Amino acid sequence: MSIAHWSTTDTRIGPFTAIVASDGAVLASGWTADLGELTPQISPSLRPSDLREKRDLGAVSTAVRRYHDGELDAIDDIPVRQRSGEFLQHAWDVLRTVPAGKPVTYTEYAALAGRPAAVRAAASACARNAAALFVPCHRVLRIGGALGGFRWGVDVKRWLLDHETPYRS
Repeated sequence: MSIAHWSTTDTRIGPFTAIVASDGAVLASGWTADLGELTPQISPSLRPSDLREKRDLGAVSTAVRRYHDGELDAIDDIPVRQRSGEFLQHAWDVLRTVPAGKPVTYTEYAALAGRPAAVRAAASACARNAAALFVPCHRVLRIGGALGGFRWGVDVKRWLLDHETPYRS
């Protein structure tokens, strides 16, 4: 039996919930208070058999608060665990290297992931990302700077990008 813990933190843009494995790795997260929106995003092979609420998730809860307060690199060292095919796994790792304030297009993201022609696959990696914020899919835009979609809403994506804008170099 695998046990994971979850907690919801109030942020400037609404509730943010994270589900964390017993070793501290984020399995799923996003701007919602509804666990039912998060648990289906976890790979079946990683899905815990028991979810328990915990007021504070330690480093994860601290990182969420610090990020929303303006310390954008607070999320960088939080471990994440997602499972899928080789390309998606790699694409999620690559996404974690896109710096705050320096969004990329889906085309640029595909190239960074080593498959410049695989723009749709790169977009799919964003769409299937279970660990929003920690794997910052909000930093990927359409050509021309259009926001594109975001599981947690375009308004949340816009807020996140604006929040990171002062950090552009």
